Amino acid sequence: MLSNSAPFIFSFDRIKPILAATVLASSLVACSVNKETDSIALPAGVTLVETVEPLAEGINIPYKKYQLANGLTVILHQDKSDPLVHVDVTYHVGSAREQLGKSGFAHFFEHMMFQGSKNVADEQHFKVVTQSGGNLNGTTNSDRTNYYQTVPNNQLEKMLWLESDRMGFLLENITEEKFEVQRATVKNERGQNVDNRPYGRLNETINQMVFPRQHPYSWPVIGYMEDLDRGTVADLKAFFSRWYGPNNAVLTIGGDFDEAQTLAWVNKYFGSLKVGPKVENIAKEPISLAENRYYSFTDNVSLPLLYISYPTVYGMHEDEPALDVLANILGGGPTSLLYKNLVKSGVAVQAGTSHPCRELACQMSFFALPNPQQGMALAKIEQVINDTLVEFEQRGVNDDDLLKTKVSIETGTIYGLQSVAGKVSSLAHYQTMLGNADYTTEQVDRYNRVTKADVMRVFKQYIQGKGAAVLSIVPKGQEAFIAKENSFALPDVSNPPEVAVIDTPIMKNVSLFDRSVMPKSGENPQIKVPELWRAKLANGIEVIGTQNTETPTISLLLSLEGGPLLDSREKAGLASLTASLMNEGTTNYEKEQLSNELARLGSSISVAASGRNTYVQVSSLTKNLDATMDLMLDMMLNPKFAQADFDRVKNQLIQGLEQGNKDARTLAGRAFKQVTYGETSRLGLVDSGTVASVTAIELDDVKAFYQNYFSPAKASLVVVGDIDKSELLPKLEYIGLWKGKDYEISADYNFPEVTPNKLYFVDLPNASQSVIKLSRRAMPYDATGDYFKANLMNYPLGSAFNSRINLNLREDKGYTYGASSHFSAGKTLGQFSAGASVKKEHTYDAMKEIEQELAQYQKAGMSNAEAAFMRQAISQNEALSFETPSQKGGFLRQILQFDLPVNYGEKQTEIINTVSLSELNSIASKELAKPMQWIVVGDGQVVRPQLEKLPYEIVDLTLAK
Repeated sequence: MLSNSAPFIFSFDRIKPILAATVLASSLVACSVNKETDSIALPAGVTLVETVEPLAEGINIPYKKYQLANGLTVILHQDKSDPLVHVDVTYHVGSAREQLGKSGFAHFFEHMMFQGSKNVADEQHFKVVTQSGGNLNGTTNSDRTNYYQTVPNNQLEKMLWLESDRMGFLLENITEEKFEVQRATVKNERGQNVDNRPYGRLNETINQMVFPRQHPYSWPVIGYMEDLDRGTVADLKAFFSRWYGPNNAVLTIGGDFDEAQTLAWVNKYFGSLKVGPKVENIAKEPISLAENRYYSFTDNVSLPLLYISYPTVYGMHEDEPALDVLANILGGGPTSLLYKNLVKSGVAVQAGTSHPCRELACQMSFFALPNPQQGMALAKIEQVINDTLVEFEQRGVNDDDLLKTKVSIETGTIYGLQSVAGKVSSLAHYQTMLGNADYTTEQVDRYNRVTKADVMRVFKQYIQGKGAAVLSIVPKGQEAFIAKENSFALPDVSNPPEVAVIDTPIMKNVSLFDRSVMPKSGENPQIKVPELWRAKLANGIEVIGTQNTETPTISLLLSLEGGPLLDSREKAGLASLTASLMNEGTTNYEKEQLSNELARLGSSISVAASGRNTYVQVSSLTKNLDATMDLMLDMMLNPKFAQADFDRVKNQLIQGLEQGNKDARTLAGRAFKQVTYGETSRLGLVDSGTVASVTAIELDDVKAFYQNYFSPAKASLVVVGDIDKSELLPKLEYIGLWKGKDYEISADYNFPEVTPNKLYFVDLPNASQSVIKLSRRAMPYDATGDYFKANLMNYPLGSAFNSRINLNLREDKGYTYGASSHFSAGKTLGQFSAGASVKKEHTYDAMKEIEQELAQYQKAGMSNAEAAFMRQAISQNEALSFETPSQKGGFLRQILQFDLPVNYGEKQTEIINTVSLSELNSIASKELAKPMQWIVVGDGQVVRPQLEKLPYEIVDLTLAK
């Protein structure tokens, strides 16, 4: 999937994924396991393994576990709250199962598994799931590969048919052509997400430094391109036959389904598949470094980065929880020692610590990016980190350190239970890694048992005085900033040793029934739109809410209309900077104190500005709402606005903008704004402004912006959670007493004309991929008019995975990892764009293909089959629209923002089902004939000669600084 460039300079996960979605605080959970015979008559060959019952009080994930005769583990979790099902198939094979010199095969197979099987035509897996109203994807990591789809519950049998066909009958459909197309796609994925991204090679390099060449974690999941180039179809088939048998898989189904019928389907589609070779767990061998290993390289970045990684234990080791607590103390946010010593002091603009764990190994990692105002030398950063470790030894562990970890487990668990997908992924993970899906109680107990002494012990055992991999990444030409001269050489991966061919018979299954017949869908489920309530506070703030009792949580979103639209162009970024500074503490709490209070509550509060709003976002456990709202009001009404905080946050924003100048997708976004809305308009700049505009902002500007625009005059509030209207409204009285003056939002726009005869080019030397974007202004948002119908028209052209543009550029030509076209819009403005990140050698070719696709669609429109696909996919997807609190909140926000009737979805469904093909094609003819302009970001030496073949004037675009 394509991802947007992050607004931060550098980031990595602060909460261990294994915890955030799965573990339960012991005060909330205990499990009841009954291994007696179940009342359901089981199909032949299906055995009930265990039943975990729901608790009368507290939280757990009830399920039943079965096993088929061929070894397939099946876990069923019932959740009747929404008419959907989530199906996950997890194979205990990741890059760690690969052979030296044959890296990337597990990830390669993730791609191949979507390319059709014996009874599923090419590109049909995506099409069938999408047309069923579902969402799907697959992921690969070091230890496992999973494939999943969420669909309306009437589509369950069809999903089991799809998954079983690729488990048992994939190899018969693999061809050299498909192999080569996906090899090109994987290369494009690496180009987009690794080679063309600042710091993109960090993880790959650090793992080469920590692990011996023969260790399976020493190579990246995506693989080395040299290894993929050497791979053959025969290699791929052998790898699949070795690892993708049912006995090495877990099928987990969650949602609203009939259990007896589901077991019958599972047995029908999976039961006859042959057992694969026996799979043993990989031995866990401890890794340690005798001394520090130093290595450095240059990258297209604006700031140096220091990354230090200590090998520790392995996933589920008894010392893992204590090491997690240690990581949080050292570098887990504003209450940590590294934040105090590096960020608060101004030595670094960002710093942190993490302790991610995999099945075979964990690493305690520290990172920091220096503040140019205090020097760029990474040796200084390393010294501060080392001094911080000495400080910790003297400081020790306090009660809050342990409490915050335990609270984060509780809240992370509860939020992970908000979706069926979250619960299914938890069950599948524990079953795959431990053979025990019912591990939540023990997992949380491990963390509750951590003592202060444990944390000090693991610090001394795994960190203090131990060797680490120390990586310096510096801008080109600034090698003097590295921490220390290289003492380590990366292994040569271009010529691996010869390895034995996998001696596994090629998988061959024979079906006992006609699998070529796709199962029919069941009766369409009844969709329940959330019941909502409305109110108006004393100061006029509109409130809209809905009660959601599935988890004991509450979320609030306070929106103040205006946001970046209220900036002047000369001080663009003022709204964003003001919002960021409101997170830095109040007149009653320093930032560290505020963060500590929120951590103890398991709550989060953030202020941000984007689009046409400033937002205050709050998440809380229901039981802690009162205390959380007290902190929310303090942040809103008593911001500290200290000069030191302003200087630090402003500098961080400037450094983030500088880093964006090194990222192709970020540059393309800036170019789009400037070309589309004009150099003299505030709208021609991104929300965060430019280096020059942010540099011009003073603290008095922030204070004035807050006084003028942080007001209830144009505010609205959305509430979703485990609380009813009568109980909540009294808690909102203080917000209703909030006063502020009204203000105007300018709508005096003077945009430049679209120039279809010009191509705007931004040179990014040495970029491995080009970002191409054909775009124009379009209509503003409406729920049932031109904008809505234009999106229906565009769906087969560029919105679905199986759209014409994506299948052409990704699957047929191999130019990109993903291509699309889309309309996007707000209250007053809208855009249309088509584009992709593409191989720089094929920039011209990709642009011509997009032009031809748009021209053909504009001329002939969509086919009857495409129209039917669109109608089914979009209308049936509504069953997935209201599952989580965030989805419900988005629905309510839409109603408020655009003044929509509650039942606007019914009108949309009617339009989807009745709009004629001729009307949709008339829209295509009109909208796609409107003039558009190309924006291209890429390596000028390679790309510019290609662009000169196009019939456009090339404008070298100078972006606003």
